[in-house]
Amino acid sequence: MKRLVLCLVPVLFWSIPSVADERDPERILENMHDELVRNFEILQDEEKPPFYLSYEIVEDDMIQVTGSYGEVSGDVDFVNRVLTIDLRVGSPELDNTRVDRTPQRVNFGSLSVEAEQPLKVALWNATNDSYRSALSQLTQVESQVQATVEEEDKTGDFVASSKEDYRGRSLELGDVREDFRAKAKRYGLPFKYEDHIQDNSVLIVGEVETRWYVNSEGTKIATAEAYYRISISATTKAEDGMELRRYVSYEALTPEEFPDDDKVMSDVRTIIEELKEMRDAPIEEPYEGPAILGARAAGVFFHEILGHRLEGHRLKSVTDGQTFKAKLGEQILPKNFTMYFDPALRKYRGLTMWGFYDYDNQGVKGERVTVIENGILTGFLMSRQPMEGFLTSNGHGRRQSTSGWGSVSRQSNLILDVENPVSADELKEMLLERVREQGREFGLYIDDIQGGFAVTGRTMPNAFNVQPLTIYRLYTDGRKEFVRGIDLIGTPLTTMSRIEAGANDYDTFNGYCGAESGRIPVSAVSPSILISQIEVQKTSTSRAKPPILPNPVERDDDEVSMHFQRQTQGE
Repeated sequence: MKRLVLCLVPVLFWSIPSVADERDPERILENMHDELVRNFEILQDEEKPPFYLSYEIVEDDMIQVTGSYGEVSGDVDFVNRVLTIDLRVGSPELDNTRVDRTPQRVNFGSLSVEAEQPLKVALWNATNDSYRSALSQLTQVESQVQATVEEEDKTGDFVASSKEDYRGRSLELGDVREDFRAKAKRYGLPFKYEDHIQDNSVLIVGEVETRWYVNSEGTKIATAEAYYRISISATTKAEDGMELRRYVSYEALTPEEFPDDDKVMSDVRTIIEELKEMRDAPIEEPYEGPAILGARAAGVFFHEILGHRLEGHRLKSVTDGQTFKAKLGEQILPKNFTMYFDPALRKYRGLTMWGFYDYDNQGVKGERVTVIENGILTGFLMSRQPMEGFLTSNGHGRRQSTSGWGSVSRQSNLILDVENPVSADELKEMLLERVREQGREFGLYIDDIQGGFAVTGRTMPNAFNVQPLTIYRLYTDGRKEFVRGIDLIGTPLTTMSRIEAGANDYDTFNGYCGAESGRIPVSAVSPSILISQIEVQKTSTSRAKPPILPNPVERDDDEVSMHFQRQTQGE
């Protein structure tokens, strides 16, 4: 998901390699709050005092095990801590962040959040640097305002929010290393016995993110969230040089929620068989016609073509295409489609969600935001940067917590609900009806998508491009045929106007979205959808021939025979 614009607030960065001792959240928050109040009050005596100040410390505790061909190839764990300071001078109507939001970073080395005096000294030094940087930025802002025409949107740069006082749960990773290593070996082993597999990877990650946040409004927040993921991928190469990839991933809130080994191994065998079939699949030509997007593919589709264009800071930017700014109250999807974002959801329809949080990175409680109701555009995702008609944050000011980037409005858990949906089989029959009406032999079924990007600015065509992983032709005689080598492209308004129906087969896409404020976890839930007309183009591809040399992975005939015998028995 493409990074579009770099537009960042002043921040300071510190990271440490050591694991923290047991901590008292109250003590940490009090120490942070006391130093914030002291610094904020002293700076009020300056000629240009700050009107807002916040400190956020995020600790990221992670273990990552990688494997390939049945062996562990990597096993690392680390702890990062990052301090981000949001210090604003000027006024809420015009502050130092309007023009230059480039972060200011300083490495502080090892620091324990439990050590009161070292923590306060670090905050004091960082605040000094941040204040000087903010003054310099404000001078640039004031000069640019004098040299440019008046902004159309006069809502200013910042809005206050209510005081929050929240303590979430405490979490730790626990002893998961040996289990992760065993899984990495087990899940990667079947690839060892397949001649057509050029490369494969098993990645198993456990992560706990702990946050401490205070600001000059009196807010004090301590939260912790856990993320667990298994990602399995494999690649092959067709005779014409095209590289083909399949992957599967499983997200969980605890290690116990991972699927059992039988399920994962079954999916691994599916990857192997599909890659073998895809090597011989025909290359699809540019196509303009009816198609179904499978549930996961539709989730990525809505995230890219619609979600990014509903992020409030884009609609305020004079360089953005502002696709939907003037369409508030208009119908942009079918009348039985409703879309909302809800960061409170950890689960939805039994599906694990990844775009969850209690409070955003600006200390605002995450709210459920209905952006489309019965097909009508009703709202946008807002951070503390206001826009005309939307003067408060709805808790979607987000950033990659350990990056040092500043927060902007970003997506969380996207949910598309379809009232009175059809079944998946009925949706396919509707597709074939459109195919027959247009005198075609087949329509396309895009089952899965690996990602994509959206261009929302004015200097380039306001378009999207998503990269399918699994594509079929559905023929009117009932046949299904793999095809390869295409990207789904288009422009948002035209494509959305051609969405006709949704099914009842909900699924979720969990992943990381990269944009101005870094990579953040997001989810998109959708059913399969029918689009009366899509456009696909040929994808860029390698022209290198398949390897001449045989794969060096060692295996003997007895080992291969035993493997395929186990496969036949469903083990």
